[in-house]
Amino acid sequence: MELNNYSQTKKKYDITLMWFYVITIFPEMFYAITNYGVTGKAIHKKIINIQLFNPRDFTDNKYKSVDDRPYGGGPGMLMSVKPLYSAIQHAKDLSKTAVVIYLSPQGRRLNQKKILEIVKKKKIIFVCGRYEGIDQRIIDNQVDEEWSIGDYILTGGELAAMVAIDSISRFIPGVIKKKQSVQEDSFFNDLLDYPHYTRPQVIKNMKVPEILLSGNHDKIRLWRLKKSLEKTWTKRPDLLKNKILKKEEEIILNEFKNKINKKKNKNNY
Repeated sequence: MELNNYSQTKKKYDITLMWFYVITIFPEMFYAITNYGVTGKAIHKKIINIQLFNPRDFTDNKYKSVDDRPYGGGPGMLMSVKPLYSAIQHAKDLSKTAVVIYLSPQGRRLNQKKILEIVKKKKIIFVCGRYEGIDQRIIDNQVDEEWSIGDYILTGGELAAMVAIDSISRFIPGVIKKKQSVQEDSFFNDLLDYPHYTRPQVIKNMKVPEILLSGNHDKIRLWRLKKSLEKTWTKRPDLLKNKILKKEEEIILNEFKNKINKKKNKNNY
């Protein structure tokens, strides 16, 4: 299934930089990212391409059922092997060099580092599971990687696939107009984003920090770096464990830690 006919015509001078192939029994769910936001615009500009394949179209039964009982018993159903295998193989035949990713709560936790690695690939096949999951033989023989977007359970892999597509697309040239916007996002440099403010300057006695109104770009940069480091140390200290800090960052962070320690010591008396 191809949405909006954007995938149906490949011109001689195709500028498409990333191809996403999605195996899903609910292709209509992807209307949200193919028609709205930066991904919708990127598809319209043919910077990215999303093709959807429904295992129901690869069934050999009149009911087009895609679920089956698990061997050994147990609750729930599994996705049928044959239609799922055929859908994946069809996507592979079209994409040739694509990496196959299965969205699963048992997969590797998706993070910014992984996004930056995978964005170098030109073609990705996402397999969206349903029911209790998919046959292990498909995972062992057809899947290259398993991804999870968190330690919680969803009813299917579609939402996880959309999250991954959106995140990957942000790093494809031309999708986001200002490259700086992407580089200053949370997690880009293993740091959380700094606080943001817009007009009006004062609302219900809450003011915008004066430094942001000063026009002094160097001071604003330092303030933002300071707030970013402070927020990361306070909310996600795990991000700093393996980060190699620049001298400037190290000084700022040590000053903040000393300030916190002094405050704690003062409260102990």
